[in-house]
Amino acid sequence: MSGSAAVTSSSDLPGIRLGVVRGISYGLFGKPGEFVPQARALGATLIRAYLYWGQIEPEPGRYEWDVIDALMDQLSGDEELWITLCSSSPWATRVPTDFLPPSPAHDPRAYGSFVRRVVRRCAGRVRYWQCDNEPSNTGLLWAGTAEEYVAQLTTMYAAVKEADPAAAVVLGGCGYDVIHDEDDGPARRFFAHVLEAGRDAFDLFDVHLYGDARGVEAGLATAGRLLREHGCAQPVVVGEHGAPVPFQFPEAGAALYETFGAAFADAPATQSTAELAERAGRDTAERRAVSALYDRMPSLPPTLGMFLDGCPADLEAKRHRINARQLVMTTLLALAAGVRRTAYWNLAPEVPGPVDPRQIMALMFGKLPLLDYSGGALGVRRPAADAFALLAGQLDGVRRVTRVEVPGHPRVYAFEVDRAGRERLLVLWEDRDVFDGEDEPPVTVAVPWPVPWDGPGATAVDALGGSPAVEVADGRLLVEVSLTPVFVTVFATA
Repeated sequence: MSGSAAVTSSSDLPGIRLGVVRGISYGLFGKPGEFVPQARALGATLIRAYLYWGQIEPEPGRYEWDVIDALMDQLSGDEELWITLCSSSPWATRVPTDFLPPSPAHDPRAYGSFVRRVVRRCAGRVRYWQCDNEPSNTGLLWAGTAEEYVAQLTTMYAAVKEADPAAAVVLGGCGYDVIHDEDDGPARRFFAHVLEAGRDAFDLFDVHLYGDARGVEAGLATAGRLLREHGCAQPVVVGEHGAPVPFQFPEAGAALYETFGAAFADAPATQSTAELAERAGRDTAERRAVSALYDRMPSLPPTLGMFLDGCPADLEAKRHRINARQLVMTTLLALAAGVRRTAYWNLAPEVPGPVDPRQIMALMFGKLPLLDYSGGALGVRRPAADAFALLAGQLDGVRRVTRVEVPGHPRVYAFEVDRAGRERLLVLWEDRDVFDGEDEPPVTVAVPWPVPWDGPGATAVDALGGSPAVEVADGRLLVEVSLTPVFVTVFATA
């Protein structure tokens, strides 16, 4: 791989962990249910969850620990827990809300006291504390300036280190708006100030990678460049990744942006739990805009139609296959670039029960969850969950992922995986169109293996659970490669 895509790694992040994000809230919209065992069952060893100031301190000095205790009680001690702590409060912050957007505290001392109390409650059990999320997404995910975010980050950093010196502080996520912004765009300027003024107030830099996996290397290279330009050397972690999403398909763009413009014509200033409940089912601009898209479903490009609820079964199945492939591709590309923590967005819907598909967030991300509910409990696996579990099993014991060249096949992505106490693993796929590339036939690729073998040969399984043809012959590995990543294990003796 190109060295320009590499990111900083650190001995402070021992090993490699694949994780999941619970969602944008835990226990905020309903009872704080069980989810950590279900995530562990998929092979996740990193768990990220969101908590809000108003959940924990609903009134000045009065703390309610039921949500945090419900989360702590699910931990086995083998996983790493990452909490995104959002400064949303009906009483303590500039924008009074219990959900979105987080905003600066009226009194930084009260915020610092809150953080210390929470961190002490969880000391030794939470590895990472994050100061809000994607703060450059102003208005929705942060109602303040870059200067105000740095001030709050600095307060959090001091409070976390005082309460639990072993815990790490994560900078609020660097999202799509930053990665794809112009150098002098508002999102880049926001993060440039945060990195310049707050370089000593965080331990990890969180990047969010949504969309086509072919953009992972460029996105991580951009993150690395931003850090270097502002004198920062913190390791990069991927706190969210997920695909497919509608905006990655240019042919879907016109209809999508028209819908966005109409949906946000009268967007509310806040999204509290009470306001969201009050608007549920109402004839809002958002609902009218997305409903208009549904009315045009038969004429929409399939790259957009597949995100709509009730789309044709063959299109739904194709989206599931794209989801599974992209999950594997993004993870391998990130690990090969030096990232040692990744978290897939997301594990499950926020709460049991039906989700209104005529919402922008449902259109954008509603089909990404790995699990769904059955009888009020998380127990239904979607196809991408099987791909995640397969990936986690194949990467169990991983120490290093290295991208390698395949002579004569410039379109083939190939990765050698070093696993402790296990045979070497090779993961391959061919660079093809995300949507139509699966229709091309596989190609047979010959790969020199770096060690001699005298064993029973090789086995292969692909990201969709298939069994591509593979054999070892004349000092080479012959494997059928397509758009779907294939995991090849060679049983060898030197």
